[in-house]
Amino acid sequence: MRVGSARKAASAWVLEHVGKKAGFRGAFFSGSTIGLPDDAVLPATSDIDVMVVIEDAEPLMKLGKFVYRDALLEVTYLSWDQLASVEEVLTSYHLAGSFRTDTIIADPAGYLGRLQTEVSRRFAEQVWVRRRCENALQKVEHGLQNIDTGLPLHDKITSWLFPTGVTTHVLLVAALRNPTVRRRYLMAQDVLRQYEQSGLYEELLKRLGCVHMTAQRVEHHLEELARTFDAAAAAAKTPFFFSTDISAAARPIAIDGSRELIRSGYHREAVFWIVATFARCHKILAADAPADLQREHIPAFEALIADLGISSDRDLLRRAEDIIQFLPRLWETAEAILSSNPGILRR
Repeated sequence: MRVGSARKAASAWVLEHVGKKAGFRGAFFSGSTIGLPDDAVLPATSDIDVMVVIEDAEPLMKLGKFVYRDALLEVTYLSWDQLASVEEVLTSYHLAGSFRTDTIIADPAGYLGRLQTEVSRRFAEQVWVRRRCENALQKVEHGLQNIDTGLPLHDKITSWLFPTGVTTHVLLVAALRNPTVRRRYLMAQDVLRQYEQSGLYEELLKRLGCVHMTAQRVEHHLEELARTFDAAAAAAKTPFFFSTDISAAARPIAIDGSRELIRSGYHREAVFWIVATFARCHKILAADAPADLQREHIPAFEALIADLGISSDRDLLRRAEDIIQFLPRLWETAEAILSSNPGILRR
């Protein structure tokens, strides 16, 4: 399917299913595909991200992934309050990129269009790029300082993993790149090469714990994940914000997308999303699967975590502290990218 056809399907879904509901304030595209032209082929390992803006201060749980008119969509609800200030959007590293270009699907009051015009005009100004880098850096530090070791293993790993992965976003934001989710390490590697900062890349992988992991070992973990994924997808009943990521419709992204990275020579870059998906599967199994099924799949998850160098709460907290101590060096690199990036407007 072409990207343009998938966008048309997403637009049709918005107009048919939410566009006439009370409280609907608009919708726009987001995610990794927003920079692709309409005639580009949409990879089987990608979806079309749609943000639906509603009046509610507390937005609904995200609808998630589903197939509509042969296109895989991922729909998330966003509170109108989160877009009320141009400055707040410009500061938010995960929101600003969606308004860098015209991604608007529906805009009943015309506000999203005005917001997009202003954000686009100021997006590359140095002051706002730096603030978005700071926004990402603060997310890393806050997340790692607040790990609760009383949580189940899958939740503890998630609370460490995602802030760790946001280290890549600090660099992507400085380079005016889209802070992607699944391919974040691959994109960060490209940025570091471009700005002659490649020495930092191994440090990022070291802190993730996969710097010395072989392709064979990563592929083994992916095969174990595939078994766990299918078991969790079959057992899932309790709604979580990520529930549709663990489903038959999302399997090509979670499993096939990771296999594609491994076989392209980027096995270490596949580890982040393998770990994230493993943890999510175990959260579902803990909620909805019988105890014997949970026990059957726990050893594979524990083996992956052990390969990352985490075998105890002490290891986890030590790794979190190590990343916090690494942040000044990360920031120095981000500043170097900011200083030499020709796309930054210095005014």
